[in-house]
Amino acid sequence: MENVLIIGSTGQIGSELTMKLRGDYKGNIVAGYIPGAEPNYEIKESGPCEVVDITNAGQIAQVVDKYKIDTIYNLAALLSAVAESKPQLAWKIGIGGLCNVLEISREKKCALFTPSSIGVFGLNTPKDKTPQDTICRPKTMYGVTKVTGELLSDYYHTRFGVDTRSVRFPGLISYVTPPGGGTTDYAVDIYYSAAKGEKFVCPIAKGTFMDMMYMPDALRAAIEIMEADPTKLEHRNSFNIASLSFDPEIIFNEIKRYVPDFEMEYCVDPLRQSIAESWPNSLDDTCAREEWGWKPEYDLDAMTNDMLTKLKERFA
Repeated sequence: MENVLIIGSTGQIGSELTMKLRGDYKGNIVAGYIPGAEPNYEIKESGPCEVVDITNAGQIAQVVDKYKIDTIYNLAALLSAVAESKPQLAWKIGIGGLCNVLEISREKKCALFTPSSIGVFGLNTPKDKTPQDTICRPKTMYGVTKVTGELLSDYYHTRFGVDTRSVRFPGLISYVTPPGGGTTDYAVDIYYSAAKGEKFVCPIAKGTFMDMMYMPDALRAAIEIMEADPTKLEHRNSFNIASLSFDPEIIFNEIKRYVPDFEMEYCVDPLRQSIAESWPNSLDDTCAREEWGWKPEYDLDAMTNDMLTKLKERFA
């Protein structure tokens, strides 16, 4: 990667990935954003920023030409719970937008990363140690767009030779960017409540396990898959990656080790709960480990310590 365009640079992953790439690479790392979701001061001051609407193919192509882009990170999407309230918009962004960047990647010879998700799985998928290759019958629009995106990306690789690559992100936990409407976002909100000294009201039921990952590991995965030797990739779109799996009680008790007076009560959100119950408890990421050397660095204790330390510094 030399010159990179990040579409959706102000989202949960995009803002942190932009800064990490700018720290690791010397080329143009272009932060693409849409009006109304402008980048923060740090992103604006540290490198080029351009208006890039995923639904506007001409706009994307102009930026690719202007900066001689060789790699695109397509991070534009509506997250799971939000997508259920706006399914047509979720499809327009998730699939209409993906078709635009796939065509541009084909024409301009760009490598393309489009993240997938544990949302591709459904009620018929094996729940524990979910295999790399298994049944993908999601019950959400978010999941439908992600399955479709995996298939489209594989098609463009086999049919046109586009260098498409992807990982299936679990729930992502970060102290930098606030949650944006995902089913797994309770695992971010709970740390914010603990750091502020507030009682946490949990929308996910006790005993509901989901795969999670600390953002530094997620950023490494997004970069390492694009740096991987393509001759070793038997899979491309999309790799299971795994790090943590827990239910609300486990993360609550872990936080109490650091914040003994922390309190939590349950008020289950039926929509988010139904989505959570359709997703795996844990993923088997053997293929990612074998094909490009994936390995997480953070366990629950290391993540909790870092999250609470960073958030308490911010709120202080």
